[in-house]
Order: sequence, then C-alpha cells, then structure tokens
Amino acid sequence: MKQLVVATRNQGKIVEITALLNGLVDHVSSAADFIDFPETIEDGDTFEENALKKAREAASFTALPALADDSGLVVDALNGRPGVFSARFAGDGAGDAANNTRLLEECRNVPGEHRQAAFVCVLAFVTPEGVERLFTGRVAGRILSAPRGEGGFGYDPLFLVDGFDCSMAELELAEKNRVSHRARAFMKFREYLATME
Repeated sequence: MKQLVVATRNQGKIVEITALLNGLVDHVSSAADFIDFPETIEDGDTFEENALKKAREAASFTALPALADDSGLVVDALNGRPGVFSARFAGDGAGDAANNTRLLEECRNVPGEHRQAAFVCVLAFVTPEGVERLFTGRVAGRILSAPRGEGGFGYDPLFLVDGFDCSMAELELAEKNRVSHRARAFMKFREYLATME
C-alpha cells in the first residue's frame, strides 16, 4: 500500500505503528500531518464503535485509506473499567500520570492475586471506497501496585505482562511490538494487507 493515514496525534503510537507496518505501507501519515484534521468525538460504548468512527472520519477527510484504533485497559476487579474511558479515566484532558494515579487508587484494596487485567486493541481499517474491516488484539496481565519502567506510554508501567517478569514499560520496543495487544491486532492487519497486494 502506498499511503495510509492513521487517525491519531499520539506520536508514541505512530512510532509503534510505523515499525509494525514496515514493508507493507510506503508512507504512514498521522492526523498531525493535516491541517484541520477533524477531532473525533469518541462516544461509542465499545472499542469497535470508536475505532470505526475515527477511521470513517479520517478516510472521508483525507480521501486516503485510514486506520484507527481504540484501545484500552480492562481490569476484571473494576468490572472492565477503565475500558473505553482509558484515556480519560481521571477526567477529560487527564494525562498518563493522572490516569495511572486513579487506577492505583481504585485498585488499592484489590489483592495482587485478583488484579487480572488485559490490554485490548481494536483496529478499524476504512477506505474511501467503503471497505471496512476490524482486527482485535488482546494481551493478558495484572496491575502492579507501583509503576515500573520508563518506556511505553499510558498504563504500560502498571501492567505486568503474563509470561514476563516485567511491565509493558520495561519491554524493549521490539519485544513490545511482538507481544502487545496492538501488535496482535496489527499482525492480523498485516495478514490482511498482504492479501491485498
């Protein structure tokens, strides 16, 4: 594929996505590369609804194939929260630090053996011609009682990855791109792109 626009301004995501699509997409653009790129109101009840809404608006605005993701953290002991509210768990405009603080507060009385969680990523691919596809990735783990690691973003420092003795923020980028929820969704997307060639 020659060009793909990704409906995000998050440069951390763009770095990961560019690496994940290496060899299949010649040029990856982001929302930040366009003047007046629309700010999608993420009012869906599910990751799927939000991802599709963002991808549809991006494809319509740019007339390019568009990719959007909605991803977040689901914590069993919190009945699936923060879920679709992961980016604004501590309130609208909250940053990673505030969201992580709120998560730690809400998990304060949850014993370690009951802190199961998962990162979930739903990718929506939409073309100006009306093709729409969804790809889902999930990685299991548990919530730590204190942050560990300097890498990644979001809840990565609080998420102990199943099968590893480290947080998502402690993984090398290459390893994270192999095991993360986003990586797993992108693996499915890469397989789909390969069939389009």
